[in-house]
Amino acid sequence: MHAPLIQDVSDTALWVAAYRASESERPDALFADPYARRMAGQRGQDIVDALPFGRSMAWSMVVRTAVMDEVIVECVLHRGVGTVLNLGAGLDTRAFRLPLPSSLRWFDVDLPAITAYRKECLAGEEPACRHAHVAADLSQAAARARVLEMARDDAHGRLLVVTEGLLLYLTPEQVSGLAAQLHADPQATLWLADLVTPMLQQTMGMVWRSQLSNAKASFRFAPSDSVRFFDALGWREIEFHSTWTDSIRLGRTAPHAATWNRLSMWGGSLVQEAVQRMSGVALLERTT
Repeated sequence: MHAPLIQDVSDTALWVAAYRASESERPDALFADPYARRMAGQRGQDIVDALPFGRSMAWSMVVRTAVMDEVIVECVLHRGVGTVLNLGAGLDTRAFRLPLPSSLRWFDVDLPAITAYRKECLAGEEPACRHAHVAADLSQAAARARVLEMARDDAHGRLLVVTEGLLLYLTPEQVSGLAAQLHADPQATLWLADLVTPMLQQTMGMVWRSQLSNAKASFRFAPSDSVRFFDALGWREIEFHSTWTDSIRLGRTAPHAATWNRLSMWGGSLVQEAVQRMSGVALLERTT
């Protein structure tokens, strides 16, 4: 009997890295991640190939990566961000591949094993900014407090928190705890996160349930009204980038996207809004 390809939640980082690698190898690539193929390795590609609809779902991950790239650079250049705290960083390489100022402070934080693997893959590579790999179990409030204290002590300018591909695996209670902990830190003023609705969570959960549940990586967080959820915790949505809308803008659409788009147009404004908010990237700002 073969061991499952996805054995724990950190293995999803190999999966996403394989998508970044495939996109980077296209002649019309939306971004260039020269480290992604090395990081994904054969196992990352095997995960993509083995998962139901693994290859056809690449578009959403590629769009998420490209949009978050855009928002992060914009925040650094135009919103006064001097420190980035990347929680649940996985195999993210933005500190090495984005056009960032050398004065920026960037912390990539994740579990010890995936952090050690990322350090190994990036050994000898020069980051674009002041960068640190940080090993921490972010499911523990005390560990999050230590990470925030470390970032605060070394921070300058505004602090942007990034949680790409993290919140989906947490319970609503864990997300609320994280939101409260971040809000209590006056240095943390901006938060960039990817979000999905319950309908999409249930759909993805049914497709990949057997692969993800065995790895304790089930999808858990999908608020029906993310604006209200975060607003109640002191985080106001100032931007929302719809995965569906941006997929059309960037030319990385879902299979049969044109047909689905026409159907949503016929369904009226409520259906269109539901489609646009089904998944996306939200930029949140701390309120007092």
